[in-house]
Amino acid sequence: MLTAIPATGLASKVEEIKKIAGTFPSQGTMPVLFLGHGSPMNALDDNQFVKGWKSVGLSLEKPKAILCISAHWETSGTFVTAMEKPRTIHDFGGFPQELFDVQYPAPGSPSLAGETVNLITKTKVGLDDQWGLDHGCWSLLKQIFPKADIPVIQLSLDRRQPAQFHYDLAKELVSLRTEGVLIIGSGNLVHNLRLVAWEKIDYPEYGFDWALEADAMMKKLILADDHRQLINYPSLGKSVELAVPTPEHYLPLLYVLALKEADEQVTIFNDKAVMGSLTMTSVKIG
Repeated sequence: MLTAIPATGLASKVEEIKKIAGTFPSQGTMPVLFLGHGSPMNALDDNQFVKGWKSVGLSLEKPKAILCISAHWETSGTFVTAMEKPRTIHDFGGFPQELFDVQYPAPGSPSLAGETVNLITKTKVGLDDQWGLDHGCWSLLKQIFPKADIPVIQLSLDRRQPAQFHYDLAKELVSLRTEGVLIIGSGNLVHNLRLVAWEKIDYPEYGFDWALEADAMMKKLILADDHRQLINYPSLGKSVELAVPTPEHYLPLLYVLALKEADEQVTIFNDKAVMGSLTMTSVKIG
C-alpha cells in the first residue's frame, strides 16, 4: 500500500529534489519497451519469454536510468519513487520461498524523480519514499539487467483517470528518451485471471479463442499506429472486453505508444498466449 510523503513536508521535498534534478547527458534516442510480464516466477525461470527479454536487453545501449510504469502500482493521484535505495517488494502470495528471497538492489534516482516532476504539467506529481520496486518491475529487470547497477524509478498509475489521461501524460516524458532513460511499461495485453485455465499451467503456449482474437486485434492497431482506437479500447468488442476486464495491465501499453515518434520501427516479440487468458506479447519501439 502506498505511503506517500506527508502533505506538510511535500512542498519542501519537491523543491529540494527539483533543485538536484539535472538533465542527464544527451545521447541517441533510447527505445521504449512494453513488456508482458506474466507470472512473477519468470524472475527465476529461463523460458522463451525470459530469453526474449534478454535478447532485447542485449540490443540496447546501457541506459543511464530506467523509468518503469508497472501494472502493480496503482494510486489515487500520480506519484514517482524518489528514494535513494528502493526496496524490493514481494507483492504476491502462494509462490515458493525462493521467489520471496529474491532481491533487486538497484539504486533509485532522486534527480530523475525531480526531473519527472518538472516535466509533467498535466497533473501534480507526488514524491513517494515508501513504495520501491514491485514485481512488475524487478521481475523483468532481474533478467534483463542482472547486475542491478542502473538507477530505477517507478511512476504510478492514477486509478481514477481514463485511458486518454494516461496517454497524454506519457507524452510529456518524451524528452527523457534522449537523455539515456529507458522507459518500460510492464503489464499484459490480455490479462484475465478469473478465466485462467489452470489445467494448462504447464503448457508453454495456450490461448482461448477470444484471447487470441483480442491480442491479434490490438497488435494490428499497434502496427497501424491507430492509437485512437487503442485508447478507446472498450469500444473494440467482446473479445477485448474479456481481455481487459480491469485497466491496470493494459494502461502501461498506452504510455509506451504515446512516446512513439513518427516513422519509428515497431517490433513485436514474445508473441504467445499462456494459460488461456494471458498473453506475453511485448513491444519495442525504436
